[in-house]
Amino acid sequence: MKGADTRRPRCAGKVACVEINVLIEAATRGDARALGRLCSVVERGDAQARILTAKLYAFGGKAWTTGITGAPGAGKSTLTSGLVEEALVEGERVAVLAVDPSSSLSGGAILGDRIRMGAHAGNEHVFIRSVANRGHLGGISIAIPAMAACLDGLGFPEVLIETVGVGQAEVEIASSADTTVVLVTAGWGDAVQAAKAGFLEVADIFVVNKADRGGADATSRDIESMLDVGPVLDWRPPVLQTVASKGSGVAEVWKAVREHRAYLEAGDERARQRRRRAAHDLGSALRANLAHSLNTEEPASDLLDAIVTRRTDPWSAADRLLQAR
Repeated sequence: MKGADTRRPRCAGKVACVEINVLIEAATRGDARALGRLCSVVERGDAQARILTAKLYAFGGKAWTTGITGAPGAGKSTLTSGLVEEALVEGERVAVLAVDPSSSLSGGAILGDRIRMGAHAGNEHVFIRSVANRGHLGGISIAIPAMAACLDGLGFPEVLIETVGVGQAEVEIASSADTTVVLVTAGWGDAVQAAKAGFLEVADIFVVNKADRGGADATSRDIESMLDVGPVLDWRPPVLQTVASKGSGVAEVWKAVREHRAYLEAGDERARQRRRRAAHDLGSALRANLAHSLNTEEPASDLLDAIVTRRTDPWSAADRLLQAR
């Protein structure tokens, strides 16, 4: 596996550091189990996770991240599987982060996406990880930015992120992806619904899936009409039609992803996008660290007691947590 430099910078915690180095070395040799364990470390969000992300972040910046989002049942998993096929045709290695709803019993991911992408099971060039959203709004898990950064640092040139499919709240993917593909279905609704969901603001590519059903052309026209009355953009999102379950139109979607990448890299927009991503990832890291503090640290427990008894308020308590860190 190409990518990560396996030099061992100093880090706190000898046992944690040695174990992480062993996992990184195994992952760079293509060990899927080691990759899975590294993702588990990141998802925990503890001190080991910070050591790991610090090690791998410096070696990243090369992967292209494509987000696939849309309403539940739009066919995101099926399209994602097809896009994996297109990347494999180009000889690329692909990592897929499929955000699933959390189980109400275990808190873990309900592995619906893993089932739909079973055709790639056992392919040494494909790594698929189901990630529980754990109630996080925005369609993705709070651990996704760090997980994507680690896969980038481990040398994956293509990272696909599929959102959980929560309707009008899942537009956060635009802050975590280089290219955002928004899926709707034929007859899904008029363009006003797309605007209400926030999709018009985040989409780099629109895909009308299940186009073999009636209403695909009308849905495409609705989206085009909303784009017509919006601001003039240097990059106008193409509106494509697919029948992802049959592979129809998937190659055209992958071509559009490549064209969007060429557009970004041809001018200054890529640099601006990187800065926006850095701001988003910093905010995500702050939220993750604070959430971990609330769950595991005694000072946070004391603050919760103070809030419950009205000796302080949540906003003042948040300031105290930030100052303490």
